[in-house]
Parts: sequence; C-alpha cells; structure tokens
Amino acid sequence: MPHEAIYLDCNATTPPDPRVVDAIVQYLTVEFGNAGSRTHTFGIAAARAVARAREQVAAVVHAEPADVVFTSGATESNNLAILGLVAHGESTGRSHIVSTQIEHKAILEPLDALTHRGFGVTLVPPNSGGWVEPDAIAAALRPETLLVSVMHVNNETGVIQPLDDIGKVLSGHSAYFHSDAAQGFGKELELLRDPRLDLISISGHKIYAPKGVGALVLRKRDFKRPPLNPLMFGGGQERGLRPGTLPVHLIVGLGLAAELALREHGSRRSAALAFKARLLESLAPLAPMVHGDPSRALPTTLNCTFPGIDSEAAILALKHLVAISNGSACTSAGHHPSHVLQAMSLPPHSIAGALRFSWSHDTAEPDYPSLVASIESLQ
Repeated sequence: MPHEAIYLDCNATTPPDPRVVDAIVQYLTVEFGNAGSRTHTFGIAAARAVARAREQVAAVVHAEPADVVFTSGATESNNLAILGLVAHGESTGRSHIVSTQIEHKAILEPLDALTHRGFGVTLVPPNSGGWVEPDAIAAALRPETLLVSVMHVNNETGVIQPLDDIGKVLSGHSAYFHSDAAQGFGKELELLRDPRLDLISISGHKIYAPKGVGALVLRKRDFKRPPLNPLMFGGGQERGLRPGTLPVHLIVGLGLAAELALREHGSRRSAALAFKARLLESLAPLAPMVHGDPSRALPTTLNCTFPGIDSEAAILALKHLVAISNGSACTSAGHHPSHVLQAMSLPPHSIAGALRFSWSHDTAEPDYPSLVASIESLQ
C-alpha cells in the first residue's frame, strides 16, 4: 500500500538504500552460506563477506577490523558495553559509572539495572542548548569510576555531544569511555575517531541499512581491549562476546551502508543542510521555538514547538502530509513527556508541543504551503 505522506522520521529509522537491499538479497538467496562453515566454498564466501563488512564499519571510525563485534543493533551493543564490564568492576572495586540525563533508554535502563547490583550511577544534566559540559563530566568523576558513557548525537534534538573535549577530561583517568553512536555514526565522522573512545555502539537502521544488525567497536588501549564478559553463551562467535550464527546478509548490508556513508558523506551533508534551510524558511512564519543549539545539531534533525499547539494534535492533523514524531520511537507509545527536553529545563508547554522532524539526504520535499496552513489551523 503506497504512502501519501512524506517520511520525516529518519531518526526513528531510515529507509534502506536500494544498493544495500540488492546486496542483502544476494547474500540471502544466492550466497547463503554460514560464515562458520569453513569446509566448502559457500561458507568461505560468507566468511569473506563478513570480513569485508568489518573493514567497512571500522573505516568510518578509524578502527581496526578486529575491533568490530557484530550485534543485533545499538541496544544490544549498549547492553554489552555496560553490563559486560560488571565483573571487571566488581573484581577491581570500581563500582561507579558516569552518564547523562539525555541518553537513550538503551543506556538508562541498563544503568538502572546496575544500581540494583550496588553500582553508583551519576547522570549529568545537559545545559539549555542540549549538550553536556565536559567540566560537568569532570566534576562527576571519582577514583572508582569504571565507565563514562556519553551519546554521540541526541536522538530527539540532533545535538552533537562534545566527545573530543570529554575525552580530554578523561586523559588522566582509567575509566573506559563509551558512546552510543546510533544517531551519529556515518553522519558526523571526526568525533568517533578519537582514540580515547574505547567503545562505540552502532545501529544499521539509522544509516540506510536493515533493522536487526549493528556493531560494538572495542578499541585497544595500551594494547588491551576493554575487559568485557559476554551476556550470552554458546558457539563462541565474535571472539566469544556475541555467540550465535552470524546473519551474513544483514552484516553485508551494514558494511555496505557504512562504506556508502563514508564515501558520500560530503554530498549527503550538503543535501541535508539544504533541506533543513528550506524547512526552516517555510516554517518561519509560524515562529517555531527550536530546541537544542542549532550550531551543534546534525543537519538531519529539527526539534521545535509551535506556539499554542499540542504535539499529538499536530501529528494527527499532519499525518496526510508528513510522517513526524514527538520523541524517541522506543518510548512514543507511552505518551510520556520527553526526558531529554525535561533535562534541558524547557517549560511544560514547550515539551508538550515538541515535534521532531528528521530526514535523509534524498528525502522528497513536502508540500510546504499545505504544511504551514495545517499547523496554522491548529493555532
């Protein structure tokens, strides 16, 4: 069934790139071998494809292919990065973790689980611009801090976090440094290349790859990788950290999507910036209140409130024109106020009216006059 509305919810999931789809189909139907089968050409071809995908993913963040562990997505990667350090923390007496109040639930909920195991967790608030001050991270550090986890790009506001400056704060501390890079991987390149970042979580369906595949990058520091323990057992795949038969077709899709994101980064960014400029120009008569420092936001995201408009009413009124959201796709069913915007200390009416527009480099232009007219009719 065709959709009439223009899709503007790419922060929830991106449409798969047709080139990625073709590669997936090839390895689902023709090159269908098990990468663990080394006794015939089918398995050897699959293993080579997985090895190539490791190279493609690693290249985006200037890591080594051996640093890449494939998972089902950023949520699993986040859980592995956080919960996988528990045994090391308990054995060394390092039972404190620093993170932020604006993290995705895939970070906040594992951290909450750790509090029930005796770990202390400090959640640093953002400033009004939606980013966390490195000095606030520094103030939260303790000698027993095991891990610092700060997202790369906020999924609701699109604001890029200062990972480079936070890395400098950590230069004299032994804490492991992790970033949930689901929203920014392949879209903002330089920050994830900082060698101080020990762990990076990646999700395929945010970069035009399929759902159900992602990766965790584990960089070596002083020739040693972070001492993670697996959360599941059986099979020994992915250096024993993530057992189970590798979904070769999905991994190939992620690898190609990563390669395309790197190769086409400049043109994609230019197209997204042009789209954002036209969107803001069209919405300007409605006097939108933009949430998050625009100078620090990805060119693919706009979070704003229109005076006097409730977000649920707006989404319903605009559904024939654009597909948008009012927060994270993982929590939208609950209709709870955004914890991100609350952490930014926005007034309740701004939070209640917040809408998230997110697009790709090839998103079609919406009918701007009709979009503006529909919003005006609600005011």
